Amino acid sequence: MGNGWHEWPLVLFTVIGQCVTGALIVGGLGWMACADNSENRARLTRSLFFLWLLMGIGFIASMMHLGSPLRAFNSLNRIGASALSNEIAAGSLFFAVGGLWWLVAVIGKMPEALGRIWLVVSMALGIVFVYAMSRVYQIDTVPTWHNGYSTAAFFLTMLLSGPLLAALLLRLARIPFNGGVFAFISVLALLASVAVVIMQAADLATISSSVQQAAALVPDYAALQVWRLALLAAGLGCWICPLLWRREPQVFSLLAGLLLVLAGELLGRGLFYGLHMTVGMAVGG
Repeated sequence: MGNGWHEWPLVLFTVIGQCVTGALIVGGLGWMACADNSENRARLTRSLFFLWLLMGIGFIASMMHLGSPLRAFNSLNRIGASALSNEIAAGSLFFAVGGLWWLVAVIGKMPEALGRIWLVVSMALGIVFVYAMSRVYQIDTVPTWHNGYSTAAFFLTMLLSGPLLAALLLRLARIPFNGGVFAFISVLALLASVAVVIMQAADLATISSSVQQAAALVPDYAALQVWRLALLAAGLGCWICPLLWRREPQVFSLLAGLLLVLAGELLGRGLFYGLHMTVGMAVGG
């Protein structure tokens, strides 16, 4: 029993990967909207460097979990047959294609049409990456993971943290950004997260084996989820409150909000790994 922090490399890798994917989608839309202002686009392109820096940190964390880079290469041997191989392949492809797009774009030699197509492909690969990540945990012998809550949680992290990171990068690049629509999407993701927590907590009470009760895996599960949701609400509030006051959020406010949201999602992902429960035969209600 525990809170799942023994899997901290995977906690970092999954949360960072999902955050970067969401930020690339929102930031990429901003990049395409800057077509008529080369100075704005150049500043935004430089700002997007932080996405690939974070993605690099995430991959370093994943290597620490595997023990050595060689194991990562070996795990690619079963692409198509292994969910783990598919995850590593999808993540590597997203990192390579998106990172190369950024490199060509920052040099300033990117043709407009090619840049848009390349960027859209990178966004799509990010979504494939998040989906491939979620499939790793659809294991029929782990009933606490083998459900729609796991997949929902991964995509909700993308919607909660990604737009906020993008808003911060756009603000750093001094790009005019009306984030109302994306803030609303993040609020909806928060409400969906509340629903997932409630439904999953009820479901845990129905899962058991001959030696374990799923509800006992993380004794403080309910309290920690309340703290997690409070962090998410406070973080989004740092972004949304200025918008409600018809003011442009400042860098400090957006950074504080992002750190709070990431803290909440890291806590939630730790709880997710804490719910690991391998059984031969499980009894479900």
